[in-house]
Amino acid sequence: MPIETPREPDAQPAAPIGEVEDMVDLNLDETPDGDLQSVADEVASGYHTQVVPEMDLPDLLQPEAAPETRVDLESALTEAEGQMEELLRREAELMDQQRRLAADFNNFRNRVQRDISLSVEQAERKILLEFLPVLDNFDRGLSATYLDVESFRSGVELIQRQFLEALRRLHVEALPLQVGEPFDALHAEALTTFTDPGLPDGAVAAIYERGFNLRGQLLRAARVVVNRL
Repeated sequence: MPIETPREPDAQPAAPIGEVEDMVDLNLDETPDGDLQSVADEVASGYHTQVVPEMDLPDLLQPEAAPETRVDLESALTEAEGQMEELLRREAELMDQQRRLAADFNNFRNRVQRDISLSVEQAERKILLEFLPVLDNFDRGLSATYLDVESFRSGVELIQRQFLEALRRLHVEALPLQVGEPFDALHAEALTTFTDPGLPDGAVAAIYERGFNLRGQLLRAARVVVNRL
């Protein structure tokens, strides 16, 4: 069975690019007469070959626009170089500022360390000056001659009061704890227990070491004996 060749359309506009005008009906169930290549050539010859119109190039690629583009590129390059120089100048300023700050901080740290050392030395000097008179009175008491024990006791009590006064000037005060008062674990430490029928259970039976406060805060807890019935 011969294959029908497509007929050329009568005075019809060309089909858009990418669209096929007619569909080719090739019935492969029947064997065409002749060579397949000749049949394909015959079919292809029935269609018009359309030429794609040449597209306009962008203005940037046109030869007449090259000088203006070059001027723009040179201007952008000059501006970028100026920004680079400004950034380098700013970096140098920041590095110099950082070195100055590091030197100032080092000087400040050394000055603070000297001030702390000087404050500690002055505090130590103040404490020692408060207690040296107490030591002087001990020396005088040991070199003195007492007529009886009561005179010696009066001298020791005088030195004790002087010592407590020196502590008071250093903001150190003894805890107001007395025998017979209830035991307070926040300000006292129980060494042992003792049975005294004359005291209530849980009361302080004896004071082994007195407690002290420094500026209102506990410096040392008292060490006591607690009564247990």
